[in-house]
Amino acid sequence: MDQLLTYPEFPHLLSILIFLPLAGVVPLLFVNNDLFSRNWTLVVTSIAALLSIGLITGFDTSTTRFQFAESHSWISSLNIHYQVGLDGISILLFLLTSFIMPFCVLASWSYIKTRIRTFMICLLVMETSMLGVFAALDFVLFYILWEAMLIPMYLLIGIWGGPRKIYASIKFFLYTLSGSVLLLVAIIWLYQENGFSFFIPEMMWGNYSFTAQILIFIAFFLAFAIKVPMFPFHTWLPAAHVEAPTAGSVILASVLLKMGTYGFLRFALPITPDAAIYLAQPVLWLSIAGIIYGGFTALAQNDMKKLIAYSSVGHMGFVTLGIFVFNIHGVEGAILQMINHGVTTGALFLCVGMIYERTHSRELLSATGVGKFMPIFVTFLAFFSLSAFGFPGTNGFVGEFMILVGTFQLDTALGKFPYLALAAIPGAILAAAYMLRMLQKVIWGGTNNPDQSWLKDLNIREIVTLAPFLFFVFWIGLDAKTFTNMMHTSVIGLLDQLHSHQQQALTAADLILR
Repeated sequence: MDQLLTYPEFPHLLSILIFLPLAGVVPLLFVNNDLFSRNWTLVVTSIAALLSIGLITGFDTSTTRFQFAESHSWISSLNIHYQVGLDGISILLFLLTSFIMPFCVLASWSYIKTRIRTFMICLLVMETSMLGVFAALDFVLFYILWEAMLIPMYLLIGIWGGPRKIYASIKFFLYTLSGSVLLLVAIIWLYQENGFSFFIPEMMWGNYSFTAQILIFIAFFLAFAIKVPMFPFHTWLPAAHVEAPTAGSVILASVLLKMGTYGFLRFALPITPDAAIYLAQPVLWLSIAGIIYGGFTALAQNDMKKLIAYSSVGHMGFVTLGIFVFNIHGVEGAILQMINHGVTTGALFLCVGMIYERTHSRELLSATGVGKFMPIFVTFLAFFSLSAFGFPGTNGFVGEFMILVGTFQLDTALGKFPYLALAAIPGAILAAAYMLRMLQKVIWGGTNNPDQSWLKDLNIREIVTLAPFLFFVFWIGLDAKTFTNMMHTSVIGLLDQLHSHQQQALTAADLILR
């Protein structure tokens, strides 16, 4: 338990943050009033977001230990514990989740018109599940929460989704569940190998055989690659995004996709380091394929939600590229890009939702030329689009730049021509092409624009919803060090252990060959 660090000033802060949304469900079970459901859910999610600021003030950036930790016995006969804590890799994702949820409530304010109480219960249950995933330090606790979030998301798509909601919700559920089954098999094997313990920090950096690592890594990879989703495991994503209500799309893009890349960092690298290094090259090229494929496919879309969904395949390809180059710029860039993608893509889905509420269409054709009548809307959309293709000064630029620097460093360290880094660059160009194409059509359109004169610009609630996202676009873009400082010590610790493990493996192989 040396890896755990408690927070004496407020010892149960993390648990309160995790379970506050779930506790907020209780009044909704007894009061069936639409206005109360909306207001109460907004209050609960806002309190959770404000309380999470306490994590920043109490977080020690000089240690790799898991902070705000709690450990209680849960199912003693199986040695299962309630264990939670945050380190530099997980805290920003935890904060992103708590930050996003109040805006999902605001985005649903007028969008959701039926079964509002049930919708708000789904949002609250999902928030507890997502926060718990990023804080869990017991593998059973992690797995239960990992699975639990599938149910509210399945309901969000299946009940409040578009015309093909049943198809999209079943596809989403089956894809993610199939990956989770493999994850469960890996967890049970690790439980037996670690003296019947599910404590995640004890599983890290163990002396597992190379064959076992390969098999465990494959199980991890399939579970997390589907969740990211990496090319070619991405086919569930466009359908889920297109059919989901706005809040569902925001949660999918901003948080759920990050759980796959978080899984690579939290489990695949520390538990199967030799396999991760051995199999890194195919993962890197799959990442490049996702960047290029996502870019070209997004360029061909006329449905704005599909365009943003395919752009996510490309952006998340940059994230996995950064993780598997195994250097400080790549990994820190990847974590920062996870946050950036959550902010920017979440905001873009909110923008599409606002257009949809007015025109009842996501087609670019029906939104062409709205800039003349909705100047505030297109101003927000323009800044988020610039961020999405990494324009200097925005958050997207910093993350992608760090990942590309890390990729160049990997090529240099291997003594190779920078094939990987050069192969990724067209992805950035494609991102500019499809975002500028969408922006041009929405702002100016063409000579045959539909009559948009009846459209009203954003109201105060919608401006309040988008403004914080814009604030983070420029805060991260102009002051990224504030965010990288929070993760730096943990990333250094992760990479030191990884390279030390790699050196030991090389030394052992050298001795055998002699």
